[in-house]
Amino acid sequence: MEHRLISAIETALGWSGAEALGKGFVRGSMDDPALASRIMTPNRLLDIVMRRSLNRPQFRCFREGEEVHPAIYYTDSVSPRGQSIPAVNMRSLGRLLREGATVILDQANVFDPTMEVACRAMQWWSRERVQVNAYLTTNDAAGFPLHWDDHDVLIVQLAGEKEWEVRAASRNVPMYRDSDPNNTPSEETIWSGVMRTGDVMHIPRGHWHQATRTGSGVGKSLHVTFGITKRTGASWLAWLADWCREREVFRHDLDRWHGSGGQALTTAAAQLVGDRPPADFLAAYEQETTLPRHVPFLDILGPLEAVVCATHFPPRIQESEATVDVVASGKRLTLAAKALPALRLLLSGRPVHLERAEVVVGAEVTEVAEILVKEELCAVLTPELSSGYTGLVTSAVS
Repeated sequence: MEHRLISAIETALGWSGAEALGKGFVRGSMDDPALASRIMTPNRLLDIVMRRSLNRPQFRCFREGEEVHPAIYYTDSVSPRGQSIPAVNMRSLGRLLREGATVILDQANVFDPTMEVACRAMQWWSRERVQVNAYLTTNDAAGFPLHWDDHDVLIVQLAGEKEWEVRAASRNVPMYRDSDPNNTPSEETIWSGVMRTGDVMHIPRGHWHQATRTGSGVGKSLHVTFGITKRTGASWLAWLADWCREREVFRHDLDRWHGSGGQALTTAAAQLVGDRPPADFLAAYEQETTLPRHVPFLDILGPLEAVVCATHFPPRIQESEATVDVVASGKRLTLAAKALPALRLLLSGRPVHLERAEVVVGAEVTEVAEILVKEELCAVLTPELSSGYTGLVTSAVS
């Protein structure tokens, strides 16, 4: 899936693909700063917050470096029948933002179609799971104190300005579950400066960083952080632990009294490592990841007119003489070989309008689309979902 934001990030950072993720700190600027407002604006972020029932920690507010108690900016919206729904009190939130505050919406991709499509495109690009958090800071508010993340991040400044400090890691590739708490910041500053609209920054896992508008006066900052959690050697070993249950030798109790079986276990473990190398784990992870949420197709609501592939990672298409297999999200579909042109189009990650697609690949594209929608590999392209692609991802059929 070709996405304008990913192309802009690659150009800004001097990358050609996702291979450089996690390798080192780098920053740059997008050639087209106008792209920033297409991704997200401060008002659109606040509109998302207003229209949804959010709770901490999904939505949080900070002032003077401390988290504001939710009771100050949350309230219950009570229906005429007495039903209570927690919601952000926008009047109270407005007061906090006028005084200077930072608000954070975690997993904005769950609530906003543009963020959803951007994350899906980034997953297809990086072959890793991605979520995006949005940070709006006003006036002289501070952000988080110096900290490190247990995943790589791509930061895109979408509006205003914010001052950053980035330091080296004090422990190489620290993890969420680790043998060292890693609480001592590095003294080595890699970069400090101001991120402005259109600027992009990559901070590898473990690098200490902080951002603030303290001393910046009246103004705002909106940035989004794409968190990219890459798989590690520890992830592979955990996967092997699940596979070991297939073999009887691993299911036996450990004999603490006679110490027997140790050699057999060691031999079996070495064989398991050889039989299931890291490459197998990487491939299995992508193809077995569960299906995402999307609007179901109901023919009582109207005919199927447009679809888009909605899997977390690109489906794998396997060709043979008479058939073609599609492997994705724990499923394997087998179709006749003549379906291949339609499959390539429908699984491209780009929106497909079926009436136009029939002219290009034949009438069977609609039948194939119905199968893929039923199996949930493709989603109905609703107007809301379509808005996430507009201007960012071109249609598969012009």
